Amino acid sequence: MEENIIYFDETLLNDNVLDALYDMHFDKCTPIQAACIDPIIEGHDIMGVAQTGTGKTAAYLLPVLSCLDDGGFPEDSINCLVMAPTRELAQQIDQAMQGFGYYLNGISSAAVYGGNDGNRYDQELAALRKGASVIIATPGRLISHMQMGNLDLSKLSFFILDEADRMLDMGFSEDILTIAKGIPDSCQTIMFSATMPDKIEQLANTLLKNPVNVKIAVSKPAEKIQQSAFVCYAPQKMRILKSIFKNGFVPERAAADEPPMKLERVIIFSGKKQRVKEISRSLKQMHVNCGEMHSDLSQAERDDMMYKFKSGEIDVLVATDIVARGIDIDDIVMVINYDVPHDVEDYVHRIGRTARAERDGVAITLVADDEIWLFKKIEEFLEREILKNPMPDGVGEAPEYKIVRRSDAGHNGRSSGNREYKGGRGRKHSRSKREGKRKEDKKHNYTNHNKKSNRNDRETKRVRSQKEGLPHNSERKAD
Repeated sequence: MEENIIYFDETLLNDNVLDALYDMHFDKCTPIQAACIDPIIEGHDIMGVAQTGTGKTAAYLLPVLSCLDDGGFPEDSINCLVMAPTRELAQQIDQAMQGFGYYLNGISSAAVYGGNDGNRYDQELAALRKGASVIIATPGRLISHMQMGNLDLSKLSFFILDEADRMLDMGFSEDILTIAKGIPDSCQTIMFSATMPDKIEQLANTLLKNPVNVKIAVSKPAEKIQQSAFVCYAPQKMRILKSIFKNGFVPERAAADEPPMKLERVIIFSGKKQRVKEISRSLKQMHVNCGEMHSDLSQAERDDMMYKFKSGEIDVLVATDIVARGIDIDDIVMVINYDVPHDVEDYVHRIGRTARAERDGVAITLVADDEIWLFKKIEEFLEREILKNPMPDGVGEAPEYKIVRRSDAGHNGRSSGNREYKGGRGRKHSRSKREGKRKEDKKHNYTNHNKKSNRNDRETKRVRSQKEGLPHNSERKAD
């Protein structure tokens, strides 16, 4: 079946946004973008389910910026609020906003998140009171500003929740509902999540009005990722990790007579920040050039750590899942899961930090005996058995790779767990030049969108009156 390719200039995006995309060499929509851009411009609420890396940020920023640029919104007011679970993701969304909005006049943005000094807070306060067009915020910080009366959301037109499942996992459910109470009923709400558990469905039912539901299937990890695992007892994990760094290679490379891998540009994930600290401390005792990333660090410390890692000043980053989503670094050569993620999607997100931009990558997971049932779920999703590495010399004997019941005992009398497996600036470009860069053999069969392929042939466009000014009251009128 031939892939149905949608180009950005076949959507309802206006010319100023298209010019910015052209300068950034973006011409084809990802599936989530193709499914969401036009419905958002047409005023629909959206419930989008797609994993990190599918282009969700552009899927909501591009149509919102296009609408704001077309006009008809209150001036000196906050018109769009984007909620993000972490400071790092909020910063990345703000950076994307700068690129997509390059040719837009009078549309400002501000990122609002905790862990800042007094000067940063003053800048946030000025942006909120003046009414920046787009605010990108973490829930806790925004709640603080709301409690102090620093912002007015009564004229808000777009309310966007990015990585909604992660926000709920971090305990922001009540904060989100509190924020939602301060926005008008007619506000257009857009919600994106990597997963769709019951709590996300309940939140969607509370916040969304007749939404367009878009679900993009979770993608398998890139084929270039060389996945393997060490099955072990929990106390053996640190000894395995130390062996990996001491020997400078992983067993399957040695078996293939490949040269040792130099362990630089490595991320080690753990779900608990205390364990991140322990791993980092142990590696530093081995003189491994590493740093750590977790929520106990101040914003300045986190920014400094990411800069050092991206620039190569440190070789290894030990981190919680705040680095698993929304952080774009292309040259990671290895990802190590110190513990098995509880969700398949989290595993895909973690190891997806490597083998980016057509590079190769290695992903190693340390699987304790009571985590085997979780890892088998991952293998079921991948529809393959992941290579199990032999234990390094001197580490000890490994448990059998099978799911055990609470009453079963592992080797050396250890408990085997209690879970049971259940299965750059440039001139603006004319549309003719944009269209001219396409291949002549491109197919023009876009039945899913039911759109004419030439945007110049459209006889309708979205119009907002100054009086209405809200997405759910908008109409589409003939020119």
